[in-house]
Amino acid sequence: MRVDFLGLEAFLSIADRGSFHRAAAHLNLSQTALSHRIRKLEDDLGLKLLARTTRQVSLTPAGQELLPKARQIMEDIQSSFAALRQQGKARQERLAIGCLPTIAIHYLPQVLQEFGQAWPDLTVEVYDNSATEIAEHVQAGRAEFGLTIVSANRWDLEITPLLKEPFILVCPLDHPFAGREAINWSELEGIPLVRVSAQTGNRILIDDALGSRREHMRWRYECQHVATAVSMVHAGLGLTVVPRLAIDPAGQATVATVALRNPGISRTIGIIQKHGLPLSPAASALLEIIRRKMKGEG
Repeated sequence: MRVDFLGLEAFLSIADRGSFHRAAAHLNLSQTALSHRIRKLEDDLGLKLLARTTRQVSLTPAGQELLPKARQIMEDIQSSFAALRQQGKARQERLAIGCLPTIAIHYLPQVLQEFGQAWPDLTVEVYDNSATEIAEHVQAGRAEFGLTIVSANRWDLEITPLLKEPFILVCPLDHPFAGREAINWSELEGIPLVRVSAQTGNRILIDDALGSRREHMRWRYECQHVATAVSMVHAGLGLTVVPRLAIDPAGQATVATVALRNPGISRTIGIIQKHGLPLSPAASALLEIIRRKMKGEG
């Protein structure tokens, strides 16, 4: 059965004030409109709720039974609406997104600087986590969208590809590979290599592309983050394979980068968001800046 909230509101207003006239004034209604609401509620219930004379209005036994229940219903609705309004206010004051650390380092400082000029009072929270964690943040509603590796198995999220990014070899400046335009994976066999954890999206892409060939590589070190792998290269511990954007142009003077062939490996970077959930105006504005900054990187 459909709940007649307008009828319950009219009923409570009359019960609290003991007068159709005062209740109508409180609700900013005409007495005719108020009477219509009460009559409709009584017709729906099949019960008389109010006994009205020329001098006063009183509750019938059915009205007395309904009164505490109706009051509780309306209080619950008001509390729910107040909580939702507070959530809406908080959402307008705060924006949370997910972003891969490599992308965050490369793009976000410039993106957020421009965004902050248009939205100076907004607090921005960045979940700079792994691809798996970013997808979890978006799915749980903690982040409005995520800038991450596009994965075909994320059936529960809406995906918009933005660019394709190749993986490259990183080596010390004095290494024989430095200055080469490209090398084949086969040339890396026997050379100490640094790789990232199997829990990361980058590692999965590399392992899948190499297939059984990965067993012939000399994986000397393993770490959790791309930045750590690059720092190990800088220290001369080995070479590593990372996404192109993982190398900050400002820091590229300390290492050399070389294209990889046979196989060439790339990852697709894109936006993920919950199916059917529109972005807030602030999130849409931020996403537009990100698209513009990333255009032409592919």
